[in-house]
Amino acid sequence: NLELEKLAEKIKAENAKLVCLQLPDGLRTQTTEISKYLQEKTNAKIVVWLGSCWGACDTPIGLKDLNFDLVIQFGHSAWPFY
Repeated sequence: NLELEKLAEKIKAENAKLVCLQLPDGLRTQTTEISKYLQEKTNAKIVVWLGSCWGACDTPIGLKDLNFDLVIQFGHSAWPFY
């Protein structure tokens, strides 16, 4: 369960307009469906990071300089929403 409804609510709650989506290789086949769903439900622009993703510790260098309002990483362990 990718909890896309919960992610859409988080994007709206944060009033995020530009969102970076980082997926592990195993979920890359679902990239189009995930990004399309989130864009339709939130009107945010979803940008997919196509570099490697080895987990939460693998945040791309320089990502903060790209001015995303929100970064969403998918992984194996649940992270609490703050």
